[in-house]
Amino acid sequence: MEEDAETRKISSSFLRDHSYATEADIISTVEFNHTGELLATGDKGGRVVIFQHEQESKNQPHRRGEYNVYSTFQSHEPEFDYLKSLEIEEKINKIRWLPQQNAAYFLLSTNDKTVKLWKVSERDKRPEGYNLKDEDGRLRDPSMITVLRVPVLRPMDLMVEATPRRVFANAHTYHINSISVNSDYETYMSADDLRINLWNFEITNQSFNIVDIKPANMEELTEVITAAEFHPHHCNTFVYSSSKGTIRLCDMRTAALCDRHAKFFEEPEDPSNRSFFSEIISSISDVKFSHSGRYIMTRDYLTVKVWDLNMENRPIETYQVHDYLRSKLCSLYENDCIFDKFECVWNGSDSVIMTGSYNNFFRMFDRNTKRDVTLEASRENSKPRAILKPRKVCVGGKRRKDEISVDSLDFSKKILHTAWHPSENIIAVAATNNLYIFQDKVN
Repeated sequence: MEEDAETRKISSSFLRDHSYATEADIISTVEFNHTGELLATGDKGGRVVIFQHEQESKNQPHRRGEYNVYSTFQSHEPEFDYLKSLEIEEKINKIRWLPQQNAAYFLLSTNDKTVKLWKVSERDKRPEGYNLKDEDGRLRDPSMITVLRVPVLRPMDLMVEATPRRVFANAHTYHINSISVNSDYETYMSADDLRINLWNFEITNQSFNIVDIKPANMEELTEVITAAEFHPHHCNTFVYSSSKGTIRLCDMRTAALCDRHAKFFEEPEDPSNRSFFSEIISSISDVKFSHSGRYIMTRDYLTVKVWDLNMENRPIETYQVHDYLRSKLCSLYENDCIFDKFECVWNGSDSVIMTGSYNNFFRMFDRNTKRDVTLEASRENSKPRAILKPRKVCVGGKRRKDEISVDSLDFSKKILHTAWHPSENIIAVAATNNLYIFQDKVN
């Protein structure tokens, strides 16, 4: 985002699109891998779809690295907890990639209760010429075998296989809201409403409980864990956010159970802004470390805040995402939109942050120039390689031609999940059942 955000040109393409969306098609998470070559989406139907960045071809320079479907697999199935008479839905809550160590790719996916480690690998050869089996795989009669054959590998059409390598289950009483891979790449954590567990990738039947905020008497419960993430470089440090708008930074070297935080980030509330909805809109829906590890970004209902790890009493930056909704909180409470959980992401250099809003709008904030822009991900204005025009919301008074009135915003169209390529200006935006890819315009 070097140039003026207002005039920034973005070309777009939408990849995953169904004219008739079912509940199962709604995208519930989006994540680039560490190189940006692959982009994974999870949906409410328990499916994971992986897109691959096509290499730029000299013959078609305008098709600059489009993303095409690489693999699709069913990660989770609906289950039933007979002890609690509860249905466990298959919806994918989070996907996290592991760094690539060999030719295969590995990713973690989770629904409300179970985390799975998937291996995604390619196969372009098949063995032929077995001695004990025929070409169809049936066992041959050993008495009929008269010659010894040496099996050979024959070329075949490329096939991408997804296989579950580990299943981490039965460790969460409440719904899992976050998973985060540690920088040691040997462990990861999973967080639910009241507890955070630490897992080793090699051990599926045991996890260590590192945070437990469940009170002895559940009537005394005042807050829940909403998100958690490991520090990108220090394997002993992690943060978790709460429904009270606070962030706790914990150090696993201090004690086995991190009930006592090392740092506590909270902004004092302005008494003049206090209202019935204050507690609901202050709940943090997402927390993300910057790539540098120096800052934490948090998203609550109306704002995005950037915190310096060295300053706990207030954020160093606060960005208003959709302040024009402050007067609409009553109706947003009645239609349950006030409980929507928006995510936020950094760009590769930590200079720009992005988060979603309603009416299929998403917001970008340039931390250096302090400029911001509102863009729209919709089929009407997102023909492939079309240029996105900035959108403006009119709060009151006379509405200009290119503005949209706050009263005509569609709250059923919301962008909760976004992702940013780790090194390029390519973003992925999930709008209900459509996935949009936007990139800087190529001249």
